[in-house]
Amino acid sequence: MVTVTVSPKYQVVIPRAIRESLGIRPGQKVQVILCGERIQLNPLRPVHETRGFLRGIDTAVERERDRV
Repeated sequence: MVTVTVSPKYQVVIPRAIRESLGIRPGQKVQVILCGERIQLNPLRPVHETRGFLRGIDTAVERERDRV
């Protein structure tokens, strides 16, 4: 766990190891979500980067008769 300090302008620096592991670049947008008493930062990815992320997923699920 890494601790960061909130600046007087309410800014924080994302530690280098975390930025590098998530591939966060300067100017990239992140989504901020409040989860109870936690803050979650999710990097937003352009749509073209998500292309093919479901490749190889198993779609052979049993369906109800009226859903076939």
